[in-house]
Amino acid sequence: MTIEFHVEGMSCQHCVAAVTNAIREHDAVAQVQVDLAAGRVVVESAQSVDALKAAIDEAGYTVTSTN
Repeated sequence: MTIEFHVEGMSCQHCVAAVTNAIREHDAVAQVQVDLAAGRVVVESAQSVDALKAAIDEAGYTVTSTN
């Protein structure tokens, strides 16, 4: 399934890598696309929305909404 998250707190390429790595710790084959300027993270994964949101939260970023 493909899920779009709106994420606050990302400001640089380190943030992009941190979010991507956090998601891939839960699903090694997840496809992750980060739009830093828009604060958007699109994930294609078999994991649940809650699991992916938790991974982003654990990395230190705030998910404000999902689509």
